[in-house]
Amino acid sequence: MSRTNTRPTSEKSTVPSSWRVPRGMTAPMLSRRQALVFGASAIGVAMADAGTAHEQDVTSPETELSPMEPRIVQMDVEVPPGEIHVVPDRFELYWTIPDAQAWLYKIRVGREDLYEPGRFYIGAKKEWPSWTPTPDMIAREPEKYEQFKDGMDGGPDNPLGARALYLFQAGRGDTFLRIHGTNEPATIGRAVSNGCVGLTNEHIRHLYDRVPMDSTVFLYPKATADTYTQG
Repeated sequence: MSRTNTRPTSEKSTVPSSWRVPRGMTAPMLSRRQALVFGASAIGVAMADAGTAHEQDVTSPETELSPMEPRIVQMDVEVPPGEIHVVPDRFELYWTIPDAQAWLYKIRVGREDLYEPGRFYIGAKKEWPSWTPTPDMIAREPEKYEQFKDGMDGGPDNPLGARALYLFQAGRGDTFLRIHGTNEPATIGRAVSNGCVGLTNEHIRHLYDRVPMDSTVFLYPKATADTYTQG
């Protein structure tokens, strides 16, 4: 897949104090190091060049990234590379890379009563995955999901989109939570899903190619009530 990297402005974006580890989200969900890094203070991010040392293009201001496009950001603290961090109140997903940097993606998240914070790992990766609604989904909205109880093949109309990363937990196995594409890009920036993290199909392809199996995933608790569901 061809991809053009562009150079963003020097705008500084700060992750607010909502990116904290509240009571209850401690080891084994988060290590002491993670609790200190993500809980002691808000983490600021400054915009960095959208490209690694071997993936940089010099572009004019007319080709700056839009706010929705994936970009590389500079973290104010050293964070281990190779981790996914989901900040629900910002509708942002960070894939950490070396030199205290991270790829930043805009996302949608689960509704307040369905969003599940915690520490997970990538237990499976699938391209154009099939989808079957969970029994809980069918019980909540039978008029919407009963028709798909036997599953749906992968494809453009599938709710999981082009790619899916499957979230597992030690001792629990498959949590039925996913980081996946969506055929409803207008829902990005909203808390509307049944618990999964959603990206546009283009952006999940970009993330999917970078994230290996067994990568650690942190879904941070929501600091505020769902005031985002209408847009």
